[in-house]
Amino acid sequence: MKHADLGEEAGMEVITFTKDTVLSDIHLHIPHKRHLMVRLNRVGQPVFQTQFKILSKESASQSAKEDCVSITENEDIKQLNESGSLPFKHTTQNDGQVIEDLLDEDGDLEVQRRPRCPSERSGCQRFDRDVVCPTILRIGCDDQVEEEEESSNNNEVVKIEHTMATPLEDVGKQIWRGAFLLADYILGQQDLFRGCTVLELGAGTGFTSIIMATVAKTVYCTDVGHDLLEMCERNLVLNRSFMGKADGQIKVKELDWLKNQLCKDAENPYSWTEDDIADFYDHTTVIIAADVFYDDDLTDALFKTLSQITHALRSPSTIYLSMERRYNFTLRYMDVTCDAYNHFRNCLNNFETTANGKQRWSAKEIQPVFPQFLSYEREHLELWKITSTPLD
Repeated sequence: MKHADLGEEAGMEVITFTKDTVLSDIHLHIPHKRHLMVRLNRVGQPVFQTQFKILSKESASQSAKEDCVSITENEDIKQLNESGSLPFKHTTQNDGQVIEDLLDEDGDLEVQRRPRCPSERSGCQRFDRDVVCPTILRIGCDDQVEEEEESSNNNEVVKIEHTMATPLEDVGKQIWRGAFLLADYILGQQDLFRGCTVLELGAGTGFTSIIMATVAKTVYCTDVGHDLLEMCERNLVLNRSFMGKADGQIKVKELDWLKNQLCKDAENPYSWTEDDIADFYDHTTVIIAADVFYDDDLTDALFKTLSQITHALRSPSTIYLSMERRYNFTLRYMDVTCDAYNHFRNCLNNFETTANGKQRWSAKEIQPVFPQFLSYEREHLELWKITSTPLD
Protein backbone atom coordinates (compact mmCIF):
# COMPACT_ATOMS: atom_id res chain seq x y z
CA MET A 1 0.00 0.00 0.00
CA LYS A 2 1.51 3.32 -1.08
CA HIS A 3 1.43 6.58 0.83
CA ALA A 4 -0.90 8.11 -1.71
CA ASP A 5 -3.54 5.55 -0.80
CA LEU A 6 -3.47 6.61 2.83
CA GLY A 7 -3.98 10.33 2.48
CA GLU A 8 -1.65 13.13 3.45
CA GLU A 9 1.45 11.76 5.18
CA ALA A 10 1.70 14.59 7.70
CA GLY A 11 -1.86 14.04 8.83
CA MET A 12 -1.32 10.35 9.54
CA GLU A 13 1.86 10.50 11.63
CA VAL A 14 0.21 11.63 14.86
CA ILE A 15 -2.83 10.21 16.61
CA THR A 16 -5.37 12.97 17.20
CA PHE A 17 -7.20 13.00 20.54
CA THR A 18 -10.79 14.17 20.82
CA LYS A 19 -13.12 14.37 23.79
CA ASP A 20 -14.49 10.88 23.15
CA THR A 21 -11.13 9.22 22.38
CA VAL A 22 -10.02 6.18 24.37
CA LEU A 23 -6.39 5.00 24.20
CA SER A 24 -4.99 1.83 25.76
CA ASP A 25 -1.74 2.41 27.65
CA ILE A 26 -0.38 -0.73 25.97
CA HIS A 27 0.29 1.52 22.99
CA LEU A 28 1.95 4.38 24.90
CA HIS A 29 5.65 4.86 25.60
CA ILE A 30 6.89 1.57 24.16
CA PRO A 31 10.25 2.55 22.67
CA HIS A 32 11.29 -1.02 21.79
CA LYS A 33 8.20 -1.72 19.68
CA ARG A 34 7.44 -0.38 16.23
CA HIS A 35 3.93 0.78 15.42
CA LEU A 36 3.69 0.30 11.65
CA MET A 37 0.63 1.65 9.90
CA VAL A 38 -0.43 -0.93 7.32
CA ARG A 39 -3.90 -0.02 6.04
CA LEU A 40 -7.20 1.72 6.53
CA ASN A 41 -10.13 -0.41 7.67
CA ARG A 42 -13.65 -0.33 6.25
CA VAL A 43 -14.67 2.66 8.37
CA GLY A 44 -11.56 4.66 7.48
CA GLN A 45 -9.59 4.12 10.69
CA PRO A 46 -5.80 3.69 10.39
CA VAL A 47 -4.72 0.17 11.35
CA PHE A 48 -1.29 -0.47 12.87
CA GLN A 49 0.75 -3.61 13.33
CA THR A 50 2.68 -4.10 16.57
CA GLN A 51 5.01 -6.93 17.54
CA PHE A 52 4.88 -8.32 21.08
CA LYS A 53 7.77 -10.49 22.18
CA ILE A 54 7.14 -13.43 24.51
CA LEU A 55 9.77 -13.36 27.26
CA SER A 56 11.82 -16.45 28.04
CA LYS A 57 10.75 -18.75 30.87
CA GLU A 58 13.74 -17.62 32.92
CA SER A 59 12.81 -13.94 32.64
CA ALA A 60 9.15 -14.68 33.28
CA SER A 61 9.97 -16.75 36.39
CA GLN A 62 12.16 -13.96 37.79
CA SER A 63 9.27 -11.55 37.30
CA ALA A 64 6.96 -13.91 39.17
CA LYS A 65 9.34 -14.05 42.15
CA GLU A 66 9.43 -10.27 42.37
CA ASP A 67 5.64 -10.14 42.17
CA CYS A 68 5.44 -12.64 45.06
CA VAL A 69 7.57 -10.31 47.18
CA SER A 70 5.36 -7.37 46.19
CA ILE A 71 2.16 -9.20 47.16
CA THR A 72 3.65 -10.17 50.54
CA GLU A 73 4.57 -6.53 51.13
CA ASN A 74 1.08 -5.42 50.21
CA GLU A 75 -0.43 -7.93 52.65
CA ASP A 76 1.85 -6.57 55.38
CA ILE A 77 0.72 -3.03 54.66
CA LYS A 78 -2.90 -4.19 54.69
CA GLN A 79 -2.39 -5.72 58.13
CA LEU A 80 -0.71 -2.51 59.24
CA ASN A 81 -3.78 -0.53 58.24
CA GLU A 82 -6.09 -2.91 60.09
CA SER A 83 -4.11 -3.53 63.30
CA GLY A 84 -1.96 -0.42 63.56
CA SER A 85 1.32 -2.35 63.74
CA LEU A 86 3.50 -4.27 61.34
CA PRO A 87 3.23 -8.09 61.63
CA PHE A 88 6.90 -8.75 62.46
CA LYS A 89 7.15 -12.12 64.20
CA HIS A 90 10.88 -12.28 64.90
CA THR A 91 12.36 -8.85 65.56
CA THR A 92 16.05 -8.55 66.27
CA GLN A 93 18.23 -5.54 66.89
CA ASN A 94 19.23 -5.50 63.23
CA ASP A 95 15.58 -5.68 62.26
CA GLY A 96 14.89 -2.68 64.45
CA GLN A 97 17.55 -0.71 62.65
CA VAL A 98 15.98 -1.68 59.32
CA ILE A 99 12.61 -0.46 60.56
CA GLU A 100 14.12 2.85 61.67
CA ASP A 101 15.64 3.29 58.23
CA LEU A 102 12.16 3.01 56.71
CA LEU A 103 10.73 5.84 58.83
CA ASP A 104 10.72 9.52 57.93
CA GLU A 105 11.43 12.40 60.32
CA ASP A 106 7.92 12.22 61.78
CA GLY A 107 8.11 8.47 62.36
CA ASP A 108 5.84 7.57 59.43
CA LEU A 109 6.58 4.47 57.40
CA GLU A 110 7.92 5.17 53.92
CA VAL A 111 6.83 2.25 51.73
CA GLN A 112 9.33 1.23 49.06
CA ARG A 113 7.41 0.50 45.89
CA ARG A 114 8.60 -2.14 43.45
CA PRO A 115 9.25 -1.17 39.82
CA ARG A 116 6.00 -1.32 37.91
CA CYS A 117 7.15 -3.13 34.79
CA PRO A 118 9.95 -5.42 33.63
CA SER A 119 11.57 -2.66 31.59
CA GLU A 120 12.03 -0.59 34.76
CA ARG A 121 13.49 -3.59 36.60
CA SER A 122 16.16 -3.95 33.96
CA GLY A 123 17.23 -0.31 34.26
CA CYS A 124 15.49 0.99 31.16
CA GLN A 125 14.25 4.56 30.97
CA ARG A 126 11.16 5.19 33.04
CA PHE A 127 8.20 6.91 31.42
CA ASP A 128 5.84 9.00 33.52
CA ARG A 129 2.22 7.84 33.29
CA ASP A 130 1.08 11.47 33.68
CA VAL A 131 2.33 12.27 30.19
CA VAL A 132 -0.74 12.06 27.96
CA CYS A 133 0.68 12.10 24.45
CA PRO A 134 1.02 9.28 21.93
CA THR A 135 4.27 8.22 20.40
CA ILE A 136 4.93 9.35 16.84
CA LEU A 137 3.98 6.68 14.35
CA ARG A 138 5.30 6.17 10.86
CA ILE A 139 3.48 5.15 7.73
CA GLY A 140 4.51 1.90 6.07
CA CYS A 141 4.19 0.54 2.58
CA ASP A 142 3.88 -3.03 1.32
CA ASP A 143 7.66 -3.59 1.17
CA GLN A 144 8.09 -2.46 4.77
CA VAL A 145 5.29 -4.76 5.93
CA GLU A 146 6.99 -7.73 4.25
CA GLU A 147 10.31 -6.80 5.90
CA GLU A 148 8.59 -6.60 9.29
CA GLU A 149 7.02 -10.03 8.80
CA GLU A 150 10.28 -11.64 7.67
CA SER A 151 12.26 -10.13 10.57
CA SER A 152 9.77 -11.44 13.14
CA ASN A 153 8.97 -14.83 11.63
CA ASN A 154 9.61 -16.87 14.76
CA ASN A 155 7.73 -18.52 17.57
CA GLU A 156 8.54 -15.87 20.17
CA VAL A 157 6.74 -12.89 18.61
CA VAL A 158 3.01 -12.21 18.32
CA LYS A 159 2.08 -9.75 15.56
CA ILE A 160 -1.21 -7.92 16.04
CA GLU A 161 -3.08 -5.49 13.82
CA HIS A 162 -5.07 -2.97 15.87
CA THR A 163 -6.36 0.57 15.85
CA MET A 164 -5.43 3.33 18.30
CA ALA A 165 -7.23 6.20 20.02
CA THR A 166 -10.72 4.92 19.21
CA PRO A 167 -14.19 6.00 20.35
CA LEU A 168 -15.59 3.96 23.23
CA GLU A 169 -17.67 1.77 20.93
CA ASP A 170 -14.50 0.64 19.11
CA VAL A 171 -12.27 -0.18 22.09
CA GLY A 172 -12.32 -3.83 21.05
CA LYS A 173 -9.99 -2.89 18.19
CA GLN A 174 -7.28 -1.98 20.69
CA ILE A 175 -5.20 -4.24 22.98
CA TRP A 176 -5.69 -3.95 26.74
CA ARG A 177 -3.61 -5.01 29.72
CA GLY A 178 -6.24 -7.47 30.91
CA ALA A 179 -5.60 -9.52 27.76
CA PHE A 180 -1.90 -9.64 28.64
CA LEU A 181 -2.65 -10.83 32.19
CA LEU A 182 -4.88 -13.65 30.94
CA ALA A 183 -2.33 -14.54 28.26
CA ASP A 184 0.37 -14.79 30.94
CA TYR A 185 -1.78 -17.17 32.96
CA ILE A 186 -2.40 -19.37 29.90
CA LEU A 187 1.32 -19.47 29.07
CA GLY A 188 2.24 -20.26 32.67
CA GLN A 189 -0.49 -22.89 33.26
CA GLN A 190 -0.58 -24.64 29.90
CA ASP A 191 -1.55 -28.04 31.31
CA LEU A 192 -4.90 -26.58 32.46
CA PHE A 193 -5.90 -25.84 28.87
CA ARG A 194 -4.11 -28.48 26.84
CA GLY A 195 -6.50 -30.19 24.41
CA CYS A 196 -9.54 -28.18 25.58
CA THR A 197 -12.28 -26.56 23.55
CA VAL A 198 -12.41 -22.90 24.57
CA LEU A 199 -14.83 -20.02 24.06
CA GLU A 200 -13.54 -16.45 24.21
CA LEU A 201 -16.15 -13.74 24.69
CA GLY A 202 -15.37 -10.23 23.48
CA ALA A 203 -12.13 -11.36 21.84
CA GLY A 204 -11.39 -8.01 20.18
CA THR A 205 -8.18 -8.28 18.14
CA GLY A 206 -7.94 -12.00 18.99
CA PHE A 207 -4.72 -11.68 21.01
CA THR A 208 -5.76 -13.99 23.87
CA SER A 209 -7.31 -16.52 21.49
CA ILE A 210 -4.03 -16.70 19.59
CA ILE A 211 -2.16 -17.45 22.82
CA MET A 212 -4.77 -20.02 23.83
CA ALA A 213 -4.55 -21.77 20.45
CA THR A 214 -0.96 -22.79 21.22
CA VAL A 215 -2.29 -25.30 23.81
CA ALA A 216 -6.04 -25.76 23.24
CA LYS A 217 -7.61 -28.01 20.63
CA THR A 218 -10.23 -25.54 19.42
CA VAL A 219 -10.81 -21.87 20.27
CA TYR A 220 -14.07 -20.14 19.38
CA CYS A 221 -12.94 -16.52 19.06
CA THR A 222 -16.11 -14.42 19.28
CA ASP A 223 -17.12 -10.79 19.14
CA VAL A 224 -19.55 -8.64 17.18
CA GLY A 225 -19.06 -6.49 14.06
CA HIS A 226 -17.66 -7.53 10.67
CA ASP A 227 -14.82 -5.01 10.76
CA LEU A 228 -13.60 -6.30 14.14
CA LEU A 229 -14.00 -9.97 13.25
CA GLU A 230 -12.16 -9.37 9.97
CA MET A 231 -9.30 -7.92 12.03
CA CYS A 232 -9.28 -11.11 14.11
CA GLU A 233 -8.93 -13.24 11.00
CA ARG A 234 -6.09 -11.09 9.67
CA ASN A 235 -4.28 -11.53 12.98
CA LEU A 236 -4.66 -15.29 12.75
CA VAL A 237 -2.93 -15.22 9.37
CA LEU A 238 -0.14 -13.02 10.75
CA ASN A 239 0.53 -15.51 13.54
CA ARG A 240 0.51 -18.82 11.70
CA SER A 241 4.16 -19.39 12.54
CA PHE A 242 3.55 -18.59 16.21
CA MET A 243 0.61 -20.98 16.43
CA GLY A 244 2.28 -23.51 14.14
CA LYS A 245 4.00 -25.25 17.04
CA ALA A 246 0.63 -26.65 18.15
CA ASP A 247 -2.33 -28.35 16.50
CA GLY A 248 -4.92 -25.94 17.87
CA GLN A 249 -7.37 -24.14 15.57
CA ILE A 250 -9.27 -20.88 15.95
CA LYS A 251 -12.76 -20.34 14.58
CA VAL A 252 -13.80 -16.69 14.38
CA LYS A 253 -17.54 -16.40 15.05
CA GLU A 254 -20.05 -13.68 15.82
CA LEU A 255 -21.60 -13.80 19.27
CA ASP A 256 -23.67 -10.82 20.38
CA TRP A 257 -24.34 -10.79 24.14
CA LEU A 258 -27.50 -8.75 23.59
CA LYS A 259 -29.08 -11.57 21.56
CA ASN A 260 -30.33 -14.87 22.90
CA GLN A 261 -28.98 -17.18 20.19
CA LEU A 262 -25.93 -17.88 18.09
CA CYS A 263 -25.79 -16.21 14.68
CA LYS A 264 -26.97 -18.63 11.96
CA ASP A 265 -27.35 -16.13 9.12
CA ALA A 266 -26.02 -17.89 6.01
CA GLU A 267 -25.00 -14.54 4.49
CA ASN A 268 -22.86 -13.68 7.50
CA PRO A 269 -19.28 -14.96 6.97
CA TYR A 270 -18.93 -15.35 10.75
CA SER A 271 -22.13 -17.30 11.38
CA TRP A 272 -22.24 -20.67 13.17
CA THR A 273 -22.77 -23.82 11.15
CA GLU A 274 -24.70 -26.76 12.56
CA ASP A 275 -21.42 -28.67 12.97
CA ASP A 276 -19.87 -25.72 14.82
CA ILE A 277 -22.82 -25.50 17.20
CA ALA A 278 -22.79 -29.23 17.90
CA ASP A 279 -19.05 -29.25 18.57
CA PHE A 280 -19.28 -26.10 20.69
CA TYR A 281 -21.98 -27.41 23.02
CA ASP A 282 -20.57 -30.94 23.18
CA HIS A 283 -16.94 -30.14 23.95
CA THR A 284 -16.48 -26.65 25.43
CA THR A 285 -15.06 -26.77 28.96
CA VAL A 286 -13.31 -23.38 29.26
CA ILE A 287 -14.70 -19.86 28.80
CA ILE A 288 -12.49 -16.76 28.89
CA ALA A 289 -12.99 -13.01 28.65
CA ALA A 290 -10.35 -10.29 28.96
CA ASP A 291 -10.97 -6.67 29.95
CA VAL A 292 -14.56 -6.42 28.76
CA PHE A 293 -16.06 -4.83 31.89
CA TYR A 294 -16.35 -1.11 31.19
CA ASP A 295 -20.07 -0.65 30.53
CA ASP A 296 -22.77 -1.73 33.00
CA ASP A 297 -25.27 -2.83 30.36
CA LEU A 298 -22.65 -4.94 28.57
CA THR A 299 -21.54 -6.44 31.89
CA ASP A 300 -25.13 -7.45 32.63
CA ALA A 301 -25.43 -8.95 29.15
CA LEU A 302 -22.17 -10.87 29.55
CA PHE A 303 -23.24 -12.57 32.76
CA LYS A 304 -26.62 -13.39 31.23
CA THR A 305 -24.80 -14.94 28.26
CA LEU A 306 -22.55 -16.92 30.60
CA SER A 307 -25.58 -18.28 32.42
CA GLN A 308 -27.34 -19.32 29.20
CA ILE A 309 -24.29 -20.89 27.58
CA THR A 310 -23.06 -22.83 30.61
CA HIS A 311 -26.56 -24.19 31.19
CA ALA A 312 -26.59 -25.53 27.61
CA LEU A 313 -23.08 -27.05 27.62
CA ARG A 314 -22.87 -30.81 27.95
CA SER A 315 -19.84 -30.74 30.27
CA PRO A 316 -19.04 -28.60 33.34
CA SER A 317 -16.99 -25.54 32.45
CA THR A 318 -14.48 -23.22 34.10
CA ILE A 319 -14.59 -19.47 33.50
CA TYR A 320 -11.60 -17.10 33.60
CA LEU A 321 -12.25 -13.35 33.66
CA SER A 322 -9.53 -10.69 33.68
CA MET A 323 -10.15 -6.99 34.19
CA GLU A 324 -8.64 -3.68 35.16
CA ARG A 325 -9.96 -1.58 38.04
CA ARG A 326 -10.33 1.85 36.47
CA TYR A 327 -10.64 4.80 38.83
CA ASN A 328 -12.38 8.02 37.80
CA PHE A 329 -13.43 11.22 39.50
CA THR A 330 -17.20 11.67 39.28
CA LEU A 331 -19.28 14.77 39.88
CA ARG A 332 -22.07 12.56 41.22
CA TYR A 333 -20.04 11.56 44.29
CA MET A 334 -17.42 14.34 44.14
CA ASP A 335 -14.86 11.62 44.72
CA VAL A 336 -12.73 9.04 42.94
CA THR A 337 -14.84 5.94 42.26
CA CYS A 338 -14.58 2.65 40.39
CA ASP A 339 -18.16 2.23 39.22
CA ALA A 340 -17.58 -0.27 36.41
CA TYR A 341 -15.54 -2.51 38.72
CA ASN A 342 -18.11 -2.27 41.52
CA HIS A 343 -20.85 -3.27 39.09
CA PHE A 344 -18.75 -6.21 37.92
CA ARG A 345 -18.32 -7.40 41.51
CA ASN A 346 -22.05 -7.11 42.16
CA CYS A 347 -22.79 -9.14 39.03
CA LEU A 348 -20.18 -11.71 40.06
CA ASN A 349 -21.76 -12.05 43.51
CA ASN A 350 -25.19 -12.47 41.97
CA PHE A 351 -23.81 -15.06 39.55
CA GLU A 352 -22.45 -17.06 42.48
CA THR A 353 -25.67 -16.99 44.48
CA THR A 354 -28.07 -17.71 41.62
CA ALA A 355 -28.29 -21.36 40.57
CA ASN A 356 -29.42 -22.00 36.99
CA GLY A 357 -31.05 -25.32 37.82
CA LYS A 358 -28.00 -27.33 36.75
CA GLN A 359 -25.03 -25.97 38.71
CA ARG A 360 -23.90 -23.43 41.25
CA TRP A 361 -20.86 -21.21 40.80
CA SER A 362 -17.94 -20.30 43.04
CA ALA A 363 -15.57 -17.43 42.22
CA LYS A 364 -12.00 -17.04 43.45
CA GLU A 365 -9.43 -14.37 42.60
CA ILE A 366 -6.14 -15.70 41.25
CA GLN A 367 -3.21 -13.79 42.68
CA PRO A 368 -0.86 -12.52 39.93
CA VAL A 369 2.21 -14.46 41.12
CA PHE A 370 2.44 -16.54 37.95
CA PRO A 371 5.23 -15.80 35.44
CA GLN A 372 5.04 -12.64 33.34
CA PHE A 373 5.83 -13.40 29.71
CA LEU A 374 4.81 -9.99 28.33
CA SER A 375 6.06 -6.51 29.17
CA TYR A 376 3.32 -4.47 30.89
CA GLU A 377 2.22 -3.22 34.32
CA ARG A 378 0.02 -5.51 36.43
CA GLU A 379 -1.12 -2.68 38.67
CA HIS A 380 -4.93 -2.63 39.19
CA LEU A 381 -5.39 -5.87 37.22
CA GLU A 382 -7.39 -8.84 38.51
CA LEU A 383 -7.94 -12.40 37.30
CA TRP A 384 -10.94 -14.42 38.50
CA LYS A 385 -11.58 -18.13 38.20
CA ILE A 386 -15.20 -19.31 38.38
CA THR A 387 -15.85 -23.00 38.87
CA SER A 388 -19.14 -24.92 38.96
CA THR A 389 -20.61 -27.44 41.37
CA PRO A 390 -23.38 -29.70 39.94
CA LEU A 391 -26.70 -29.57 41.74
CA ASP A 392 -28.27 -32.80 42.89
